[in-house]
Amino acid sequence: MKTNNSFPLRRRDFIASAAAAGALIGLNVSLASERKVARKGRIKQGVCRGVFRGLKLSLEEMCREAARLGAQGIDLVGPDAFPTLKKYGLTPSMVPGGSGIKRGINDKANHAAIDRRMREAIRAAAAVGAPNVIVLAGGRRPGLSDEEGLDNSVAFLNNIKALAEDLGVTLCLELLNSKVNHPGYMADHTAWGAELCRRVNSPRVKLLYDIYHMQIMEGDIIRTIRNNIQYIGHFHTAGNPGRHEFDENQELNYVGICRAIAELGYKGFLSHEYTPTRDPLGTLDRMMSICDV
Repeated sequence: MKTNNSFPLRRRDFIASAAAAGALIGLNVSLASERKVARKGRIKQGVCRGVFRGLKLSLEEMCREAARLGAQGIDLVGPDAFPTLKKYGLTPSMVPGGSGIKRGINDKANHAAIDRRMREAIRAAAAVGAPNVIVLAGGRRPGLSDEEGLDNSVAFLNNIKALAEDLGVTLCLELLNSKVNHPGYMADHTAWGAELCRRVNSPRVKLLYDIYHMQIMEGDIIRTIRNNIQYIGHFHTAGNPGRHEFDENQELNYVGICRAIAELGYKGFLSHEYTPTRDPLGTLDRMMSICDV
């Protein structure tokens, strides 16, 4: 390649310079992507691992990205994950308790096995300062009425609440929809869960109020939260319909919902449990921004 005085740069020098510039740009982009996002923090946000679906990240990578985006906890992780969460300053915000969506505490036949697993979970949570252990009511079955299932659930929680109280861990019964995702699930209305909390009468027995699920079953989300905030120990989010990110294509206004929650003085976690349809990290940043009221 010939050169002249007006363009004295040789080709190999040009390529080397361009490569160096490209490397610098790439480095800047990488550094920008590693910057921690600052949140207002009126709502303490967490995530479930499903928000990273499609990225095939390791637990360590999930923790790194969650912390970078301003999350303070990760839901539904057990003791094997606790050291990794601690490394990134994250709390195990909801620990699995050993009950199931179909086989839960509403059936006495399940009590002995669940009691053993839940006591282990409570102790493990307390050891690392994890605030909550999840409880699932279980499904309806022939011969088991909602009232009997409620009685059985109250009996189970009355038997275990002292341990939770002594160790400072809250047992959170999750409300799920029985219309779309979990046919037959018994704790499918706020009234059922609130009555359970009233009967057990413990500061360490509350509800995991899943906004997506209760939108399907009841709607009237903000009023219901306001009327029952004393019984709510944790929130889950997702858009409806679809259980994906919440945007202009669905019916839940999370800005309004989160403002109402913050105004109530709620200090627990609100954790994201949607499945993203695109760009999981960018989507999580947007969802967290919406809830950062």
